[in-house]
Amino acid sequence: MMIDTTLFAYMEELLRYTPMDFVRYMAGRIDWSGRMVGIVGPRGVGKSTMLLQHLKTHRENGMRLYVSADHSYFSNHGLAELADDFVKEGGTHLYIDEVHKYRNWSRELKQVYDVHPDLHVFFSGSSVLDITKGEADLSRRALMYSMQGLSFREYLELFHQVKARAFSLEEILSHQVELPDVPHPLPWFRAYLDKGYYPFAKESGFAIRMEQVISQTVEGDIPQFADMLASTARKIKQMLSVVAALAPYKPNADSLAAELHVSKNNVPDYLTYLEKAGMIGQSRDDTGGMRGLGKVEKVYVDNPNLMGILTNGHPETGNLRKTFFYNQMRVMNRVFSSQESDFVIGDCTFEIGGHKKGKKQIEHIPNGIVVRDEIEYGHGRVIPLWHFGLNY
Repeated sequence: MMIDTTLFAYMEELLRYTPMDFVRYMAGRIDWSGRMVGIVGPRGVGKSTMLLQHLKTHRENGMRLYVSADHSYFSNHGLAELADDFVKEGGTHLYIDEVHKYRNWSRELKQVYDVHPDLHVFFSGSSVLDITKGEADLSRRALMYSMQGLSFREYLELFHQVKARAFSLEEILSHQVELPDVPHPLPWFRAYLDKGYYPFAKESGFAIRMEQVISQTVEGDIPQFADMLASTARKIKQMLSVVAALAPYKPNADSLAAELHVSKNNVPDYLTYLEKAGMIGQSRDDTGGMRGLGKVEKVYVDNPNLMGILTNGHPETGNLRKTFFYNQMRVMNRVFSSQESDFVIGDCTFEIGGHKKGKKQIEHIPNGIVVRDEIEYGHGRVIPLWHFGLNY
């Protein structure tokens, strides 16, 4: 049976409007030669665009097809069926976007992997997905990558055409950050904190789009994954509002359970769902060692843009700074809560504050670093906050 030609027409239309002037940090870190590659991440961070960019760049090499799992084609066709027909017609690379919208996605992808050893499959999905759960275990078959939103470095390139390389933490701490094309970065840094984490901020209606991301994630993705009732989903949305008003704060299961009228035993699960979905971040202590299973010390809103929306445009400045630092540094580093200050990365302790932030709190700590907002240049153990947005 031939593949529906509307699928190819759909792909061509999308490719026509796929921009190629800016590529996300993750594109160069993925092993695109893998037989099955999965990319998960929060809504709106650019997973679909990255898949299309890769296809557009490599379309002369083999026969390729891009589909979205919510396409009407799948109302009376299956994923495995599509793969079978595609391979029969000489297909070599299949791109499946938003795979979580297809009911039996994990079981059918496992089947595709086992039946078609020469077919390369790339899929994207919600960060709520856990491929080690469900009807089929894909963890031994698929190479999985987790993608986050724009760093401040990427924002500068996408929004202002200022290209800069990423700087390692060691380079940042030794004052090697240079942005010769940006004499005064602070105004752009403020703009980034407001609406620079999501690529769709270049389009109009940012606040409306953000509300849609929140609603679709909390009312759609999480309940679908956890197989929960609509009433439970409303509780999770309410929990997000409570967390946003208090974050960063030390989670108290008793008080959260009482306020939301839910079982105390469910609170950690709900927070984990929100974390996996890219709505919050949970900073843990380092008692878990390399496994990262330490006790949750602080709960943060996931990123500064989300914090602004959830607080109706009035995020508390100090909390916003800590949220930015944690959000940016967790991508390339293991970030833990500090018992004496704000964060610990490796053997360094970080205290986050404004331009007047002193060294008193960390002066007795070996490798204590003061991270100051509202300054352009650092010196000694004082590093500008915006520098940490150039880490990826």
